[in-house]
Amino acid sequence: MTSESPSSDLTTASHPRAWEQVLNTVEAMMVSGELLPGQRLPGERTLAADLGVGRSSVREALRVMEALGLLKAQTGSGPNAGAMIVSRPTGGMTMLMRMQVAAHGFPVSDVVQTRLVLESEVMRTLAQTPSADLTTAVEMLDSMDEPTLTADEFLVLDAQFHVAMADAAGNQVIAAMMAGLRASIESYVVAGVDVAAWPGTCTRLRHEHRGLVDAVAKGDAPLAQNRIVAHIRGYYEGVRTDS
Repeated sequence: MTSESPSSDLTTASHPRAWEQVLNTVEAMMVSGELLPGQRLPGERTLAADLGVGRSSVREALRVMEALGLLKAQTGSGPNAGAMIVSRPTGGMTMLMRMQVAAHGFPVSDVVQTRLVLESEVMRTLAQTPSADLTTAVEMLDSMDEPTLTADEFLVLDAQFHVAMADAAGNQVIAAMMAGLRASIESYVVAGVDVAAWPGTCTRLRHEHRGLVDAVAKGDAPLAQNRIVAHIRGYYEGVRTDS
């Protein structure tokens, strides 16, 4: 039996697999501006020929990119067929965080603490930005006032409200991370809902959400930050946050 030398390991590491080569090429095209959000990738046959790889490698790379939320694939033929670059890819981050929490790689308590850090910064930024557009966030609040909403429906709108606030703050990375963080522990949140106490909890959350918007409108950053910390901590009170 022979053993591989260190140099052979280095050679293997320096030469990516065929599907990784496709990923690297698409990434370079996006960085250079050759591919922009909303544009479609060249067809499988063209990519395979240009890169000197098999079509199966192209398909594998496209499946990875679709799973990561970078592409939206359309089957069939015609101008709307093929794979299109998604303008705001957050699926990959969400999937990663969900898997990490499920595998106990990310303790739920750590996820909650990270939310506190990120959303405190969001509220500080919003309170110091008089031109911030909170229209979408307020629309979410108005939707949450509907008395017939189930707990699940309310929590979906709740998550959209928090992401809308991050969007208004103008940091897309924070917005994407927040969406992933919230989705990663969604099942824990839903499972932790006390059905008997939900009407009171729902009323409290509505009041706290309005208080967040009010603090931002006043331009009071310390108040906005204090309120978001109290809101998030209160939100997870009673829900098990350790893995």
